[in-house]
Amino acid sequence: MLVVWGRRTSSNVQALMWCIGELGLAYKRHDVGHKFGGTDTEAFGRLNPNRSVPVLQDGSNSPLWETGAILRYLANRYAGEPFWPAELIARTEVDRWAEWAKINIAMGFTGPVFWRVVRMPASDCDPDAIRQAVLALEDKLAIAEARLASQPYLVGQALSLADIQFGHVLFRYFDIGVDRADLPNLAAYYARLTERPAYREHVMVSYDDLRA
Repeated sequence: MLVVWGRRTSSNVQALMWCIGELGLAYKRHDVGHKFGGTDTEAFGRLNPNRSVPVLQDGSNSPLWETGAILRYLANRYAGEPFWPAELIARTEVDRWAEWAKINIAMGFTGPVFWRVVRMPASDCDPDAIRQAVLALEDKLAIAEARLASQPYLVGQALSLADIQFGHVLFRYFDIGVDRADLPNLAAYYARLTERPAYREHVMVSYDDLRA
């Protein structure tokens, strides 16, 4: 059984848990981080010297940290076609878009937009900075908008690891109070994700606990 350390309101934990859900893997999760604390303990430091979540342990194997590495581990060990292709070039294509999504979308949204809108006191918010961050994010989202015009998922006709890295931030993107560009293909893609039980369970989670 997989053991996960990380609170369910962490976006990185949500990506991991969504992946676990899509792969149908048994797990046990411990709430750690934010209001739960626990990352400053000696025991957690032995799991992850960075003291961040998520951390995953699979049986007697050494604990794993860094979300992207954990996701690739799960894909390599437990996933099949088309989620994680066996053929090198096809697998690299999925991995390329997963990295693109992590660097350009997840990182471009979570700190610059979500933290400013949700996790900062209203008195400290800078509407111009938020708007510029949204515009920068949507400049990258336009790349996905173009791809999704001709295919239902980021890398073709079926959900893949790339969609885990890309789609897990879209619940918050479409839910928070910001002006959004008209990206109909992205909106349709997000609607498809919301029909997936694992997405609804692990990603569409209230973030009220994170509000300033």
